[in-house]
Amino acid sequence: MDPQQTKRNICSYRPQLARVRLPISRLGALRKVKVLKRYILSILGLLALGNGLCCISIVAQDTTKVSLVYLEHSQTLSFDEVRLPDAQILRGDVCFRHDSVLMYCDSAYFFEKENSLHAFGHVHMIQGDTLEGFSDVLYYNGNTKLARMRRNVRLIHQETVLTTDSLNYNRKKNIAYYFSGGMIEDSLNTLTSRWGQYTPDNHQAIFRDNVKLINPNFVLTADTLGYNTESYQSDLVGPTQILYEEETTILSTNGWYNTETEKSLLLDRSQIIHTDGMTLTGDTIYYDKKNGYGRSIGNIESTDSTNQMTLYGQYSEVWEETNKAYVTDSAMLLDWSDSTMFTYMHADTLWTEEIPYQTYSLLMKDSVMVDSVLVASAPDTIWKDTSYQQLRAFHHVRIYREDLQAVCDSARYHGKDSLLTLFGLPICWNEDNQISADLINIYLKDQTVDYLHGVGNALTVKREGYNEFDQMSGKEMLAYVRDGDVYLVDVQGNAETVFYPREDDGSYVGVNRTQSSFVKLYLQDRQIHHVVFTTATTGVMIPINQALPEERTLSGFFWAEDERPRQPMDIFRHPERTKRPDNTVSSAAAEEDEDEEEEEETTTKQSRRKRNNQKR
Repeated sequence: MDPQQTKRNICSYRPQLARVRLPISRLGALRKVKVLKRYILSILGLLALGNGLCCISIVAQDTTKVSLVYLEHSQTLSFDEVRLPDAQILRGDVCFRHDSVLMYCDSAYFFEKENSLHAFGHVHMIQGDTLEGFSDVLYYNGNTKLARMRRNVRLIHQETVLTTDSLNYNRKKNIAYYFSGGMIEDSLNTLTSRWGQYTPDNHQAIFRDNVKLINPNFVLTADTLGYNTESYQSDLVGPTQILYEEETTILSTNGWYNTETEKSLLLDRSQIIHTDGMTLTGDTIYYDKKNGYGRSIGNIESTDSTNQMTLYGQYSEVWEETNKAYVTDSAMLLDWSDSTMFTYMHADTLWTEEIPYQTYSLLMKDSVMVDSVLVASAPDTIWKDTSYQQLRAFHHVRIYREDLQAVCDSARYHGKDSLLTLFGLPICWNEDNQISADLINIYLKDQTVDYLHGVGNALTVKREGYNEFDQMSGKEMLAYVRDGDVYLVDVQGNAETVFYPREDDGSYVGVNRTQSSFVKLYLQDRQIHHVVFTTATTGVMIPINQALPEERTLSGFFWAEDERPRQPMDIFRHPERTKRPDNTVSSAAAEEDEDEEEEEETTTKQSRRKRNNQKR
């Protein structure tokens, strides 16, 4: 018989079962059997599904199966069943391969079952074409892909070299780290620390404990530091100091610093300290060291310890090469050169800059700010190679110190002559005296007020009663100060006065009005002691009860007590300016209140024309 036919017959055989009729009493049992069969079939189906999942799991596990370490070559192979029963002992030109990694050494123990090895002598590990490792000893586990390199370790990644005595390299995560001191060098910097980690994939390193970065231009020290060997950027994540020898020190706890461009973003109240006495503190500081430019935002403090002053504000910029800086947004200057009396100045914007003597000299010669005698006494040969610090304040200027308060639109301070000039409807107060003019120069001596010089529509007012004011006006006015009080007022040119003399019982005699070319008023204990008229004088005494309102005041009279700062923080108060009589505003005042940059440019051009004419 044909074997294939026999096979078909066997497969197609179905036994014929006899039909058996069961009694009705047994039908319920049969139904139960059918239900039981369906239940069993369901369980079998679940078991089959479970077996399928197990198969899938096994397949998945197979895909993640660890790769084996292979011995590529060795000069000798031996065994030591006593000392190393599971090891192959290899000597001479030993080479292993694991995935794409080659490992060379002089000798090794190869644990094939454990998929690991111990390599000794001139260990050289190569991964791809960008990463190499050298050491005296290597412990490598092929299952975990962890390489433990010991003694004289070097890890080379492109231009980055990591040197240490003990290094662990996790090939799964591609992370190398040391824990007993190490060093990383690239083309620009050398970094050392107690603990360090390096990731070749992104060139990122992390250092902890006694971190030191050495650059040709500076030295950085920190407790914790992030660093990228490709961008040369340091991430500041703890107390950090960047020291430029004999020049600048940067202190920060948060931010970044690019060691190649020397640009940085410093956060969390960082500081930049210069050896010349300048210190900058701010919430956020952007600093370009190479170009000498800085920008600060938030709670700024710029301190000049040499000149003993501090600038405050919410936004500032600085240019180190030209020694220029400004601060705005709640800007304030605190002068603490006089330990007994601080000076507070507020303006919309405060500028500081260093100007050379040549520019300063031209500016002074063309300005009403100094006397001609003062300029003549300063020959160019003495200060031709020096420079002087200048402070400028723009808009809503308010000044407070115990012996003097002032308001104006703009101001300028020259450190050389200790001269503060007020522009734009300036008003000064000293004790009970109000002094105003188109322009006011305040001369300081030993950091205290020496005298005031008002130019154009000069007016001094002192309140004597509810509606009684002693007044003096003229073209120019000099008010001399001693021990914080005005003791002499010298009015020059078209001098006019209004005084309210009193009887011995304190009652007013009348209104005394005088006119003269020059008047000197001497005060003692803040009261009029005597008045000296140096030229022909006309005057009239009007009984107090007969004096008309226009006879009680001079033509340019105004009273601005509401504008006066009474305490330091009053400088941030901005009351409406008191309107002056129209006849007191001169064209000279408008010219002096021009922008400082235009003024310096104009004077420079004028001086150039003079020199050119002289040459012709």
